[in-house]
Amino acid sequence: MKKYLFSLILTVVFGLNQSIAIERMDEGMWLPMFVERLNWTDIQKMGLQLSPEELYSINHSSLKDAVVGLAEGSAPSGFFCTGEIVSDKGLMLTNHHCAYDLIQRHSTIEHDYLTNGFWAMNLEDEIPNPGVTASFLVRMEDLTEQILSQLTDDMTQEDKNVKIREITEPLKEAASEEGKYDVVVKSFYNGGEYYMFVYQTFKDVRLVGAPPSSIGKFGGDTDNWMWPRHTGDFSILRVYSAPDGSPAEYSEENIPLKPKHHLPVSLKGYEKDDYAMIWGFPGNTERYLTSYGIEFAINQKNPAIIDLLGTILEVMKTYMDADEATRIKYASDYAGLANAWKYYIGQTRGLKNLDVKSKKERIEKDFTKWMSRSAAPENKYIDVLKNMEVAYEGMTDLVTPFYFMALGSGNVKFVGLAQQTAPLQAQLADAKNKKTEIEITVESLREVSKAFFENYDFPIDRDMLTAMLKLYQKRLTVEQLPSVFTTISEKFNDNIEDYVSYVFDNSIFTSKERYDKFLDKPKQKKLDKDPGAALMKSLSEGIMRYQAAIAQGQSDVDKNMRLFIAGLRAMNPEIKYYPDANSTLRFTYGTVRDYYPADAVHYDYITQLEGVMEKEDPSNDEFIVDKKLKELFASKDFGQYGVDGKMIVNFLTTTDITGGNSGSPVINGNGELIGIAFDGNWEAMSGDIAFEPELQRTINVDIRYVLFIIDKFAGAKHLINEMTLVK
Repeated sequence: MKKYLFSLILTVVFGLNQSIAIERMDEGMWLPMFVERLNWTDIQKMGLQLSPEELYSINHSSLKDAVVGLAEGSAPSGFFCTGEIVSDKGLMLTNHHCAYDLIQRHSTIEHDYLTNGFWAMNLEDEIPNPGVTASFLVRMEDLTEQILSQLTDDMTQEDKNVKIREITEPLKEAASEEGKYDVVVKSFYNGGEYYMFVYQTFKDVRLVGAPPSSIGKFGGDTDNWMWPRHTGDFSILRVYSAPDGSPAEYSEENIPLKPKHHLPVSLKGYEKDDYAMIWGFPGNTERYLTSYGIEFAINQKNPAIIDLLGTILEVMKTYMDADEATRIKYASDYAGLANAWKYYIGQTRGLKNLDVKSKKERIEKDFTKWMSRSAAPENKYIDVLKNMEVAYEGMTDLVTPFYFMALGSGNVKFVGLAQQTAPLQAQLADAKNKKTEIEITVESLREVSKAFFENYDFPIDRDMLTAMLKLYQKRLTVEQLPSVFTTISEKFNDNIEDYVSYVFDNSIFTSKERYDKFLDKPKQKKLDKDPGAALMKSLSEGIMRYQAAIAQGQSDVDKNMRLFIAGLRAMNPEIKYYPDANSTLRFTYGTVRDYYPADAVHYDYITQLEGVMEKEDPSNDEFIVDKKLKELFASKDFGQYGVDGKMIVNFLTTTDITGGNSGSPVINGNGELIGIAFDGNWEAMSGDIAFEPELQRTINVDIRYVLFIIDKFAGAKHLINEMTLVK
């Protein structure tokens, strides 16, 4: 559930927009536009006191106006986390791990906000975060009929994409109202439906507060995805606007946003089986992945990712443990990678233990029976499953080398510098290029050089390359290895360490002095002979070798998945379906509830501060307890946030979430904030593929613990005073 760029890359390569039938109340990530389509009577019986109009309205302020999509560089097409507005001055809560990268950027050895926390005691102390945006959904609109009526079955996917752009571009332009709004069109049910989303995006988002990592990241990688949990996973941001209330880039003239709606904060708490709902921007799920996709994940995709990330983490951890400045510098990257690594381990475990493949096979068996009984035109589904099986088989020997080279080499930093220099090499090789054009490229590369080498860690990059090449040698066949291994074999007697030493001692891309000297007199021969350039070229060729086949295989899967989903909906017209997550605003609802993870094992639905003290381990940086927190616990100084002398830390709900929901508000039936969602549980790590109602839980930080840390621990009561507290 962490902010993690790598997961976005995986989404691009293997993300599928699919669908799943709703089988019980807890399951489903519902589009707010269609809340009235649900069984409203049953939802009200569960405890919801609000009307559909109070949840989602385009004419009046509603609950959706307090929910924020957080992005960086891609707003609003995709969001890394969710936030919620909790005051009439744009104060926003989200997860500590969502702001972790921001906290790390502002941290130094002298001001280590990761370790010690950060609290702005006035507006002037709040820290700007260039590039971070906060988007609010203004409205969504159904474009399905307008688009599908213009598409035909005999069109290629490329032709369809061209036609879709032709249809949607003028609609998007009109909806933007001359740039006032950002507009995105997304497909659902693998192209079965299309919707337009209109956002207002604010570009001045400032860091207001964050607890020390001993609170915000308590339990670290050990407790990640685990219950019982005792993590105060929250941070505080503020959204600013221009003086007239419109979005604006950072300026000292900007003022705190006056939102259309902010969530009141409940001090009343909750009981078991109380209604709870979560609003946010879930990233991607694959709920209708077929049995062939399950087998592919277990045996091909996941092992490749686990091996790759484990190798990268091992190198990073060695250097982070040895140097404080390096620890701060790599803290955010390491946390994201470690989260993904553990996720794929857990997902594989869940898919196997819960026998998800067999469950999918039962669905496919019913689908096959239905097809055999159906006359035309339903027979268009007849080869869907077989075609998907063939498509996955075609990618079996491709996915590991593709991931290793495309994503693994990206962690060897100088390879990226070599890639940025490649256009210059092309210019030098072309005699027609004018001298002035080459000079312009060289000057831009001088700026690249300055930024690159200011942050370049020579030893880490060297060890990372060594580790990557050894992983390739261990896991890939001779035929799959990039061509550079011919050089390693013939010139270095298969000694990877000797080859890496040669590269780092001789390449222009591993030394600022050598690189700048090359830029002074750029020559094609110099690049042709450079070992770093040769390595980059070899890896690029390796990537291209697999990319086209991977893309074709995934295209075949997508095409047949579209038919599979359409067939399932035709087979079960009485069943309500929700679309898979795709980083659009959704709400999910359920109850506060405990669970039984294994035979004779019962987990309560809450944890308390007492558990933090029980887990304390001063020798382990994941389980350090702050001295002041221990003093507050010893004195039972919980103020209005405690319950019968106890301080609740985390709680569970049966709500259906995934990555991107991190930071989402957990809201009671009255529309009041009771917590912040931050994780899922280990026993249901396969939940992005198959919802497990008896096991799947959302782990949330209790809003009263958040307020307790802000007030009693940090002494930032002025932030509490901004909020609307409901007692």
